[in-house]
Amino acid sequence: MSVRSLIDITDLSTAELEELLSVAQDIIDRPGDYAHLCDGKKLATLFFEPSTRTRLSFEAAMYELGGHVLSVTGTATSSAAKGESVADTAKVISCYADIIAMRHPKEGAALVAALNASIPVINAGDGGHCHPTQTLADLLTIRREKGRFTDLTVGLCGDLKFGRTVHSLINALARYEGVRFVLISPEELKVPSYVKTTLREGGIPYAQTTDLEGAMPELDILYMTRVQRERFFNEEDYLRLKDSYILTPDKLRNARADLAILHPLPRVNEISVAIDADPRACYFKQVLNGKYMRMALILKLLKEAGRL
Repeated sequence: MSVRSLIDITDLSTAELEELLSVAQDIIDRPGDYAHLCDGKKLATLFFEPSTRTRLSFEAAMYELGGHVLSVTGTATSSAAKGESVADTAKVISCYADIIAMRHPKEGAALVAALNASIPVINAGDGGHCHPTQTLADLLTIRREKGRFTDLTVGLCGDLKFGRTVHSLINALARYEGVRFVLISPEELKVPSYVKTTLREGGIPYAQTTDLEGAMPELDILYMTRVQRERFFNEEDYLRLKDSYILTPDKLRNARADLAILHPLPRVNEISVAIDADPRACYFKQVLNGKYMRMALILKLLKEAGRL
């Protein structure tokens, strides 16, 4: 890669995570100081998979920094429909923009783009692999809600096999002391073996269970996820598993008063709308926090590339 990109959350050191969190907080406190830092700069959002929050979050982030956006959504309206490779697309877009945010249904596509682009590439989700900027949103939310990343018991519930947001969050939080994971899923949707290997080799304590209510009293954070229809090859399997976990007020009766409930969204029915009024619900706060962290990340990568 000729310039720095963000493909996986582990591309960022803990010191760099702290730097981004500090910049994001400063943006929250003093937005006017950042309103023109990207004047004349262009972000290309290449989304070859459906998205609402992530794409609009990147675009809002660039606009609030004073920049401009070039947008491609879906393969049907891009040269991918003609068979153009990801590598060639990255080279072409490098001629038009200063930075790329890319979502793609295939694992590794963002890395291919970064290896061929002459501008920074941000992985906005590559298949079931990872989603580093969602993790940045998650981290800012945890920091603002809990005040720390250490000594936390984190429950991750739902689709842990294909959930790229889950994989990225585990990789980020595993670097902090005193973090313990409770992995809550159906047998068919357990975290991949490579994730468990990372935890074991790092000496990170974790437990696996199918029982959400049984795990609830010990959790500081509950990270709910949807069962993702688009990751299944068999519709029958999806229909059988899609309602495995539905969070309702009744299931929170034994939860801690300061529990933080997160969800990367979109939700289908895995969190009852009745939870929205609960002060422990943080998922819409995550959406806003994602914009601030993406603003901080865009600034960091453009500066390192010598484009600011």
